[in-house]
This record gives sequence, C-alpha cells and structure tokens, in this order.
Amino acid sequence: MKKLLCSIAGATMILGSAMADEKPSYIPTAENLQARKEFADNGFGIFIHWGIYSMFAQGEWYLNYDNITADEYAKAARGFYPADFDAAKWVSAIKDSGAKYITFTTRHHDGFSMWDTDQSDYNIVDATPFKRDILKELAQECEKQGIKLHLYYSHIDWTRPDYPSGRTGLNTGRDTTLRNWPQYYKFMNNQLTELLTNYGKIGAIWFDGKWDHDQDSVPFDWQLPEQYALIHKLQPQCLIGNNHHESPYEGEDIQIFERDLPGENTAGLSGQAVSRLPLETCNTMNGMWGYKIKDQNYKSTPELISYLVKAAGMGANLLLNVGPQPNGELPAAALDRLKEIGQWMNKYGDTFYATTAGDFEAQSWGTSTRKGNKLFLHVLTPEGSEITVPTTVKVKKAVSYDDRTPVKFSKLKEGGIKIQLPEIPEGTIDYIIELETAAK
Repeated sequence: MKKLLCSIAGATMILGSAMADEKPSYIPTAENLQARKEFADNGFGIFIHWGIYSMFAQGEWYLNYDNITADEYAKAARGFYPADFDAAKWVSAIKDSGAKYITFTTRHHDGFSMWDTDQSDYNIVDATPFKRDILKELAQECEKQGIKLHLYYSHIDWTRPDYPSGRTGLNTGRDTTLRNWPQYYKFMNNQLTELLTNYGKIGAIWFDGKWDHDQDSVPFDWQLPEQYALIHKLQPQCLIGNNHHESPYEGEDIQIFERDLPGENTAGLSGQAVSRLPLETCNTMNGMWGYKIKDQNYKSTPELISYLVKAAGMGANLLLNVGPQPNGELPAAALDRLKEIGQWMNKYGDTFYATTAGDFEAQSWGTSTRKGNKLFLHVLTPEGSEITVPTTVKVKKAVSYDDRTPVKFSKLKEGGIKIQLPEIPEGTIDYIIELETAAK
C-alpha cells in the first residue's frame, strides 16, 4: 500500500481503542519502518487461497456452510495430490503480472496446515499422499525470483476441540467441552514460530478470524500483544496486519480492508477509520477466495486495472486473490488476467510503483498518483472533452504519458485547473496525463 507512511512517533500513535489511553509499548524498529516503505512502494500483491477445500470445489468455507463433520471433511486429505503444482510456474506468472509479493494461506479456518508443521499431523506432508512441503517450495522460489512472501494465518480452527468456538464452524462435530484457550494459543504461537524460523525472511503475517468472537457478551481476549511481540522478536522487519475489520491495534504495521477501498463499506466488511499506517485492500478476481468450480464470473482485466489504480490513488496496495485448482494449477482465466495486468504494468508501472496517494480525492473521471514533482492523472471514465483537476499545487506543464505530446490546461479562479482532453483511443483502460508541478 503505497504510501502515507508515518514516522516512528506517528506509527506508535496508531492504537486499538482499548489501548487508546495507555502508553504505547510497541516501537517499530528501523528495519520494520523500511519494510513498511517497501511494502507501500510495491503496490500490488497476489493472494493465494489454497487448501484441501479445493478438493470440494465449493470455496474455502465449505466445511462451515454445508454442516459437514470435521472427521468426514478431513478424509479429503487422503486424496489431495496436486500433481501439477509447480512453484516456479506460479511465481513466474505472478511476477510477470507486476505483483511484488505473494500472500499464501498457510492455515485457513478448516485447520489444515499447508506446511510440514510439527504441531499437528493434519498437514500437507503427514496427512496427504503428496508428501511435499508446498510452503517450502514456494518460499524457495520466491527467494530465487525476488518476490516477497507474506503468510496468511487464521486465528480460527473449526476442527480442533481446544479452539474456543465463536459464531462460525458450530456444526463440525467438535466436543466443545474440551475448549482450552491456553493450549490452543500455545499451538498457534508454536506454529508461528515455525513459519518465522524455517521459511526464510517473511514479509508479513496476515491474520484473519478475530471477528469470530465479535458477538460474545464478554469481550474475548485474543492475547494479541504477546503474539505480535513474538513475531517482531523472531523477525523484527516482519509486518503484521489483521483482517479484524477494526481500527489498527498496537503492534500492527499495516491496515487491511476487505473487498473495499479504504473508507468505503459496500461489502459490509469495512468502514473503519483510515489510519496513517500503510494500507492494503484485498479483493477477488471472481466471487470466491478459494476455488469454486461454478464461479467463472471473473472480473474483466480493465475492471481489475481500474480497481488497482483507484487503490493506488488512495494510497493503498491491492492484494488480488487467486484460488488454485485441486491439481495445483492456477485457473486459466486467472492466468489470462495476470498476463494482461502485467502488460499494462510494463507500460505504465512508473505511474504506479513507489507513488503516493494523489493530491485530491477520487473524481468522477478517475484518480491521481504522485511521485516527486509529477502528478499522474488517471482518466478512467472521461466525461466529454475536459476534466477539472482540484489540485492546489501550481502546474507547470502537462503532457500525455503515452506520446509526451502537450496537453492544454487552464487555471481556474476557484482553484485547480481545467484539462482539455485529447482524443482518447478507443479501448483505452486508463488514459494518463503527466503534470509537472511545483514541489508539494
């Protein structure tokens, strides 16, 4: 998420509401602050939702929605053999899309671990005939190809009886009398220690599931400060984000928005105040996170690029999801879109990477990004032959980004400028005008 980065002092002011009146104890290291900047500059990542749920081809929440017992569901592991999984092909396709990092689901709510964990036999090596550590192969390939690796980790487990169940996964056959939070908390921290010890440098831990207890009559104590401290002790530069749909808590390094741009709430999962931390919005290519065979309603490439640009204009990264098939391949439709996004990035990446949010809020015609004294206008939906640009900074020059031809503009008395749009070629996804401005 590009951008609105804070100083150490500013960073430590982003606290959870419960800690608002307390003296902050988390002071990010220099390595962590540098990692935040790099994260913001990267702008674009790919989310990978993959596990044994892909065997059912009904999405990642299948165990919850269809009232299957955990024991019956777990039998799918004995048939999980993704023979076509090729980490090199995955990472190459993702790198060619212009994405700079991958966020991989190490353990989703169904409790199945996609790495060779010593904390449970319910994992890709011990429970399946595949017998390969997928995360190890992916981590090695990311290192080889220069792509950062982030790890998704669920706070929920619909299969372990020691997880104190919340409002989801209530019909999976667990014995709820065996709840044991201290034991489950230790299990999670042991797994996180494995992930941050055995798989190289990790860019971020992406938590999910805190919302499972948001309807409890007594607030549930997830013991996040201690868990966050463990992560920062093991890898100080590792960023922490939590998809809890709330304002950031102390110890978190990025702010996450689900299926919405920062400040918006069309999906009913966001709407929280936008902090000064680096921002990331996650969204799907089609309708699901995990693979669903009937869901072929993929967003078009122009739609995805437009969303990517709008996120950048708000100072946010886009984490775009792909749900691999049970055989280990990325869906053909997803690969097509990754390739086409990459073609756009190859041409216009300079207006996207290492930019900050534009000088003004999104307009009906589009948005803007800034890099130094250059303000890039991203005209996504041109209206007539001119647009109004409400920048308060003096504009010295305007040119078409594609061919460097001058673009006519005039200063408005009420502030800002009016741009006379050249003829925009048919099929243009994002017509970009580069403004040279006074230093901002």
